[in-house]
Amino acid sequence: MLNQTVKLILAASLTGAMAACGGGGSGGSSGTAASAGVPQTANVPVVVSDASSEDWATIGVKVLSISLTPQGGGNSVTVYTAPTPAPMINLEELDQLGEILGNISIPVGTYTGATLTVAGNQGDVVLTVAADPETGFGAPAGSVIDPANIHIQGTQGTAPNLTVPVKISFDSPLVVSATQTNALDLEFDLGHPAFIVGHTPPGSADTRWAVNFNGPVHRHRVDDLTHLVLRHSYGSVTALSTDGSSLTMTKELPTLPVVSPETAVATSQSLQILADATNGTIFYDVDAKTNVTLKSFSSESQLVGKFVRVAARYQADGTLVATRVWASSQFNSVWLSPEGHVLHVDPANSIFRVTTEAGSSVPVTVDANTQFYFRAPQSALADSTPIGSGPAFLAGHNLVRGFKVHVSVVDPLATPLVAQSVDIETAAYDGKISAADTTGFAYTRKFATLTDDYSVTLPYIAAATANGKDASGNAITGFKWWDFAYPTVVTSGSNAIPQFIAATNAGVNFGGTTGMVSAWGASTAIWGDAANPQGWSAREAILVPTPLPLGAVAMGYASGTFTMSVSGGTTPATIDVSTASGSASLVYQVDRTGGVVTVSSIDVTTSAGLASMTSGLSAGAPVKVYGVPQPDGTFKADVLLYYTGEMPSAAAID
Repeated sequence: MLNQTVKLILAASLTGAMAACGGGGSGGSSGTAASAGVPQTANVPVVVSDASSEDWATIGVKVLSISLTPQGGGNSVTVYTAPTPAPMINLEELDQLGEILGNISIPVGTYTGATLTVAGNQGDVVLTVAADPETGFGAPAGSVIDPANIHIQGTQGTAPNLTVPVKISFDSPLVVSATQTNALDLEFDLGHPAFIVGHTPPGSADTRWAVNFNGPVHRHRVDDLTHLVLRHSYGSVTALSTDGSSLTMTKELPTLPVVSPETAVATSQSLQILADATNGTIFYDVDAKTNVTLKSFSSESQLVGKFVRVAARYQADGTLVATRVWASSQFNSVWLSPEGHVLHVDPANSIFRVTTEAGSSVPVTVDANTQFYFRAPQSALADSTPIGSGPAFLAGHNLVRGFKVHVSVVDPLATPLVAQSVDIETAAYDGKISAADTTGFAYTRKFATLTDDYSVTLPYIAAATANGKDASGNAITGFKWWDFAYPTVVTSGSNAIPQFIAATNAGVNFGGTTGMVSAWGASTAIWGDAANPQGWSAREAILVPTPLPLGAVAMGYASGTFTMSVSGGTTPATIDVSTASGSASLVYQVDRTGGVVTVSSIDVTTSAGLASMTSGLSAGAPVKVYGVPQPDGTFKADVLLYYTGEMPSAAAID
């Protein structure tokens, strides 16, 4: 399922995360959560983020708490506690974006893990199908999944207080210092094949959905807080500073599932947001339909008591600066601005459609005054400078299906909606990789709606362009890439492009109508790099697990491999399964018994886990594999699902 792999990638490239905590660096006391004597603290920005799934409009979860585990033992340190009642966060809107929860003061020290606790009662996870899911998806477009058909895995306690504690071990410690800002990103990979598993028996319409938090949540390194792209934040303004340099707002979230008119759910988090005193903050009065550029909020005393939507960026010291602010006396007016993924683009009629959290889409008209922005928070000037305007931007194919955008409209009550500005928050390309050479490579992407298909060639970013850091903290410049299964093993430097070319030339051939299965990938692009000053360039590529069609085991597992056949294929393919500790394939047993779907992680590095998988991969058993084709014609399994109990239909897990 390509949509799944895209979600994985986008998650791997940033956000999926459930907490981004600032304050790292040197100066922490190793082995303790506080320095000797009087405990010191550091402010920690707490952010949630995630990756995208094209099949879902809403994946709503309630994050109850986040805590850090001190090195060497000791009590966990809570960095976030949800208000009562806990608001629901739509992970689908956090495609490589951070949702600010608040700035928390925690003890200086070194931390080796985290525990993220989510609510696990029936109704605490909301699933709404997207407006145009992939062909054969197990539920109708725009439908809301019955809570009784959502099976949340790993719950503890008793109803109505069921919770799911998700424990994450860090690959390297988080060091919190009072003198240096750092960030931690604990990602939710929406595209992980075992995160949301649909199961439909053959000949039945009774699809059950298992939601599994064990595996899809992990840590991802954030090298620079100033590069973190934040989702627009909603709130109610409680105060302006006496000099007008900042506003203070109470953080609010929209009600989920969506209601009309939309209402705000207040949190207990207070955020201070600075005006951009150098470049200016664009201020939109939604009620008066006016806008002006401000370097201070002193002229906007009427803001107190109003609802605002804020596009903000972090500075190196952890403070927040507003790029754009929208204000209204009604929450629905600042919320009623299309936010979501681009669904369809119609350049001939200057229209594009944006997905909604309700499982539908909104048409948006582009006129000569529409300005397009690309979020680049690390550069204040670039973040506030349009990259294009008007219908010509669409005609140049600079906006494609899958981009994450937030649109501001001239009049939220008008029909049709006309875009005043379009924030491109992430520019994501993905698909089959081909034609990789020393200057760039091509993505070919196909969708359920044929007019959305694209084939695009992306140049690599320039060799001198800053591009994060490696696992040792050394700065990277130029293009980089990695295998989804090994996100910490990044290939960069002078060998990155030659090795990428070699890695993407492989394929596995099933023959018949299935034919050759090639390498797949996903990339986030940046605008205006030296390699392509007036267009998009690929800053990285992630080789994602190519989804094979639902298959059947032809020859059972033995000595690290098994063979499988797929519908439409004439030749069984050899599947390599790694059982080595630290690099083992991710294996899951999916069981449906008595109408209940259970997803169990199988540790194939142990004898018991290996025996379970071997039994499950007997000849004729259905199996779903996600992996990477190898130069020798075999297929390396990154993720593998085998089934017990009531067997699934192909449509349910394709």
